[in-house]
Amino acid sequence: MAAKTGSIALVPVINRVAGPGSFQLKLKAALERRGYRVHHDPAQADTQAILIIAGTRRLGEILAAKRRGVRIVQRLNGINWVHRRKYLGLRHWLRAEMGNLLLAYTRRFVADHVVYQSNFTRDWWHNWYGSNKAPYTVIHNAVDLQAYSPAGPETPPEDHIRVQVVEGHLNWDNGPALENAHRYARALEQAAGRRVELVIAADVLPALRESVHQRVPGGWVEYAGVIAREQIPFMSRQAHLQYSAEVNPSCPNSVIEALACGLPVVGFDSGSLTELVQGDAGRVVPYGGDPWKLDLPDYESLAQASVPLLANLEHYRQAARALAETKFDLETMADAYLQTLIYCN
Repeated sequence: MAAKTGSIALVPVINRVAGPGSFQLKLKAALERRGYRVHHDPAQADTQAILIIAGTRRLGEILAAKRRGVRIVQRLNGINWVHRRKYLGLRHWLRAEMGNLLLAYTRRFVADHVVYQSNFTRDWWHNWYGSNKAPYTVIHNAVDLQAYSPAGPETPPEDHIRVQVVEGHLNWDNGPALENAHRYARALEQAAGRRVELVIAADVLPALRESVHQRVPGGWVEYAGVIAREQIPFMSRQAHLQYSAEVNPSCPNSVIEALACGLPVVGFDSGSLTELVQGDAGRVVPYGGDPWKLDLPDYESLAQASVPLLANLEHYRQAARALAETKFDLETMADAYLQTLIYCN
């Protein structure tokens, strides 16, 4: 395909394992397939539009580009909040609040258009920081449906239940996610009457891991570490269920990747999860407390709701894949971003 006139800048450069880093790589590839030159330098003279993924400190260059007539779009996920409910140290508090201020300033004074990852995220920003004069769009994350697919020889084990959790990093600010996963696995073992293997695919802070094991002893837990993106489909096809561990997630890529692989997702009704997991693609149950206060959720209810999925797994696998094909196709997502970046007038 011939290159389009002008280019698109994605800033900042994100090298993290999951979340925004995964999104940036996928969107860059999709835009390049459409003939656009994609880079990370807002000062390039032929730049037509800049997509700020969350926030960046290069606001001086971006404001200079804005004065040249370059369109500025900001993509927002959630707001740093756990430090307001749980003391994580002064340095963490300051870093989290400075991050929030940078995001909020960019949203209010720099962006020509804002993309929220979910309706939940939109409402969260509007409730905490007020409405904004810039127009906005809600665009859910998506995946390459060819790369993430149920097609493959891998199958779940027959002699036990395998539940997986896929995150980038688990440390003190999202530590409740790890503990909740352990407690859910133990509850599922009781409800299903079968042994449960909990596979944690994440970079887990050793001190957090030890702390959780002291509070939730026993159980069969495998720590797989950080999994390369291309290995996630192989891993997902070997699991029975994926537990969505994050509390108040904005739009977790790991959930969408699981659905695309035909892996049913279970979790609690917090954040955007009910927007993503619908019909027979999994089960989402009431939290059973206040997630904003980091209350312990109702593990037993989720475990009971998970048992019917295990009894008719193929049906739920097909439903998960069908939902991904309908709602979370990368090409559709890329077209939506182009609409905000280039075809906006």
